[in-house]
Amino acid sequence: MKKLSALIATLFAAASLTAFAQATPATPAKPAEPAKATGTKATPATPATPATPAASSTKMDKDDMKKDDKKKKAKKAKKKAAEAPKADMKADMKKADMKADAKKDDMKKDAAKK
Repeated sequence: MKKLSALIATLFAAASLTAFAQATPATPAKPAEPAKATGTKATPATPATPATPAASSTKMDKDDMKKDDKKKKAKKAKKKAAEAPKADMKADMKKADMKADAKKDDMKKDAAKK
């Protein structure tokens, strides 16, 4: 029972410390003081200058298109080069299958003769 009352006492002590020992809020910042008039007028800002157009945008577009065409042609050449061995392999496999079928037919004919 003594342990329970001691536990409750420490709980209330901790709660009261946290409630009363809170930090004081910081003082708010002072507002900025308005500028004092010195007797001279402020000059208005100069207007922005318009942007200059690109010198030769059509030339750049044509050059970009040429580069793209070259890239596309290079990609197509690479694809064809990659597909060529595959096509050769497929043709070789078809030939091998045809030879195997021919051998099977020959074996069947020989077996029928015996």
